[in-house]
Amino acid sequence: MDARVSELFGSGNDSGSQDVASYVLPGNSYGVALKKSYVKMHKKSKSRFARNFKPSNNPPYLPPEAEEGNIEYKLKLINPTQYRFEHLATQMKWRLQEGRGEAVYQIGVEDNGILAGLSEEDLRTSLNTLHELAEKVGADITVLREREVDFDSDVPRKIAEVLIRKVPDDQQFLDLRVAVIGNVDSGKSTLLGVLTQGELDNGRGRARLNLFRHLHEIQTGRTSSISFEILGFNSKGEVVNYSESRTAEEICESASKMITFIDLAGHHKYLKTTIFGLTSYCPDFAMLVVSANTGIAGTTREHLGIAMALKVPIFIVISKVDLCMRATVERTVRQLERVLKQPGCNKVPMVVSSTDDAVTAAQQFAQSPNITPIFTLSCVTGESLDLIKVFLNIIPPLSNSKEQEELMQQLTEFQVDEIYTVPEVGTVVGGTLSSGICREGDDLVVGPTDLGQFHKLTIESIQRNRSACRVLRAGQAATLALGNFERSLLRKGMVMVSPEMDPTICWMFEAEIVLLFHAKTFHKGFQVTVHIGNVRQTATVEAVCGKEELRTGEKAVVVFKFLKHPEYLKVGAKLLFREGVTKGIGHVTKLQPIAQYRPSQSEDDEA
Repeated sequence: MDARVSELFGSGNDSGSQDVASYVLPGNSYGVALKKSYVKMHKKSKSRFARNFKPSNNPPYLPPEAEEGNIEYKLKLINPTQYRFEHLATQMKWRLQEGRGEAVYQIGVEDNGILAGLSEEDLRTSLNTLHELAEKVGADITVLREREVDFDSDVPRKIAEVLIRKVPDDQQFLDLRVAVIGNVDSGKSTLLGVLTQGELDNGRGRARLNLFRHLHEIQTGRTSSISFEILGFNSKGEVVNYSESRTAEEICESASKMITFIDLAGHHKYLKTTIFGLTSYCPDFAMLVVSANTGIAGTTREHLGIAMALKVPIFIVISKVDLCMRATVERTVRQLERVLKQPGCNKVPMVVSSTDDAVTAAQQFAQSPNITPIFTLSCVTGESLDLIKVFLNIIPPLSNSKEQEELMQQLTEFQVDEIYTVPEVGTVVGGTLSSGICREGDDLVVGPTDLGQFHKLTIESIQRNRSACRVLRAGQAATLALGNFERSLLRKGMVMVSPEMDPTICWMFEAEIVLLFHAKTFHKGFQVTVHIGNVRQTATVEAVCGKEELRTGEKAVVVFKFLKHPEYLKVGAKLLFREGVTKGIGHVTKLQPIAQYRPSQSEDDEA
């Protein structure tokens, strides 16, 4: 947990048990730690805080400004000289680059974090200067909030928090992936329909119809496959979606930030599809949808546990609040808070009830994985829908520009998650670029086949979010057209890599696992379905190192062997396995490669 957040919320069982709302102040919702004396004073108080009680005085400081990152403090920006203006513009470009196209400016704050504040006139002048700077670098500004601060002055003094966003120079919009999980009939597809289509639901499932891919999904109202929906935000923070008859291409052109929702199945019999969506598509965040009238039921706990096992940050949406009384909604919130505070979760729930809370939640959520925002909304009345939009608009990417640059320097590696045949285009594969850069016309190799071989292919064209794209960068999802490449040679779980790479192919591997649940004992010869990234295959337990058998909750190093075909794996990859009620998690510790990369027989013949 972030050090400042740790001081604020604590990491023990007692300190995590009170509401975030008790410690985060509305006057300065920047989510910073209070002074130690303030915290001690409140720790001594034996009476429990009411849910929405918030102290009225403001914390006197923010944490000192960091040289790296996308947050900049400015005391004031009043009539800068030409030289100073150019320096400030260069500084803004740096902050935008650090935030991959987004930056947050705190106006009226000194570099050491002191909230000095500005008079109304000085604040307006500073904001005008900031607007001119943003125009200079090709960005837009949005004032997130303004707050009065307590400072030694008779004149009221204010600080302002400003979001600055630009389209990157290469026209690659910021793309975040959000996996949507939760129990069946909790309203996942309906919520996505309302967010992406821009129209409220009629209470009978009209909003979700555009998301379904199969006839049986329309007939039953239950998602059984993985579908993708997009929601854009322009540089001013305004929503860009399918309302006003926009096409996907138009949304991509006018959006500076794109949220790609991965709609997963809630029914238990489609659990393998849901796990595949969480492991293969590498979501940045997970949105757990809970129905207000049923509470935590069905697969809710299971989905929450899987997302936490994969270390995906989670925020929660309580839907259908129009169907029940306020007391029922409150009961569901309390139920969720109890689950989140349990030792296994150790999360700090934060109920979002205002725009100010939504801004705070977005910033705290990115800084500390333990913070879990909770939204209560209705897709029929539209209650609190604007709060989730504010949250999604502000939420920053988890990886910074430096990490992405490092990934882009590596050799190309593309995970194959979906395979299609498109008329007049040929074979098309969908997936995520794990590392490197991929361009139209690149020559790659795809595999492994059942014999552990790789085949050569050429990338004909690339599409992102249904619009043409010439260059694909590490971490981005896309579909690649392969022309006349034989579809029967492809399967889910394969990788397309640079010919210079020497991929490690293995039948057997070792993994350090924890057995989460098993009815009897887990021993040699047991068969489980293993999920590692985009790999999903049945494997046999060849050996349990140092033990004869495993019981629920025990750890061990286990040797697995794939049943059907060898796979491309990496040491350190997260592993999740299941069989019936048996479930376990872990990570790959050692590979037993069958052979180094060798071309297929047909390629040898051509040579």
